[in-house]
Amino acid sequence: MSCYKYWDKIKEIANSLKGYGDYTVDEMPLDEIIPLLDSVEEIAHDQEIDFDSAKHILDDEKMNEALQLIRKFYVGLGARLETDNAKSILKSDDPWKTLESFHFYQRYQGLLRNENQLVKFTPEQKVVFIGGGPLPLTLILLNKIFKARCVSVEVLPEVAKLSRKVIEKLGLESEIEVVLGDETSLRNIDYTVVMVAALAEPKERVFANVWEAVDTVTPVLYRTYTGMRAILYSPVTEKATRGFHKEVMILPTGKVNNTSVLIRKVV
Repeated sequence: MSCYKYWDKIKEIANSLKGYGDYTVDEMPLDEIIPLLDSVEEIAHDQEIDFDSAKHILDDEKMNEALQLIRKFYVGLGARLETDNAKSILKSDDPWKTLESFHFYQRYQGLLRNENQLVKFTPEQKVVFIGGGPLPLTLILLNKIFKARCVSVEVLPEVAKLSRKVIEKLGLESEIEVVLGDETSLRNIDYTVVMVAALAEPKERVFANVWEAVDTVTPVLYRTYTGMRAILYSPVTEKATRGFHKEVMILPTGKVNNTSVLIRKVV
């Protein structure tokens, strides 16, 4: 089915975002912006749109402004929801229940089930995640479900501090470490698996530094956006991952947004 059926809808969503002016998502009322997210994801999750059809609209110059607005909104809202949940956890008498109320909690469970097909997560694995954010849910679930040991690498001091407090509140400080730094921190960390967050930027620098740090055996998993889901964020390019061999990828199903890709360094 042609994705052009969404042409007007995409513009309509972008115009709604324009209506907030030079907005910050933190200032937008959630009861107004969650329905906007739902509208964007309705398009992103349309299984009837094939990759070629999606590429036609996402690469169209006339869509550029709309895509920039939608992608900025998606990133900003994700950061707000993570930060809000992280702060709620710190105040909560039942932090695990509060964590489970996170908007994307079940999707992360599905995403990790996919990724466990690429790399078998076990208590013997030590996973380093580049770009953990304020709510390192990937690592929390990796430890909860698979008992893997984990390290979250976060470049922003205030975000790393909040993340560390969340880990402590959940009683996982002996299982999950939060390191302040960027991907070059890999040089000083022991690990068996490297994961790169979908929003880790700039992509070319991140993967170049990961390439410098890892050996040819270490599995590197990254998350990206493919097909119509690329309305949410720019996909990782082959140029960004040069020097790596793509072994396999798993496409998302249901409401999961990320495609997961397994790569290894080549020399």
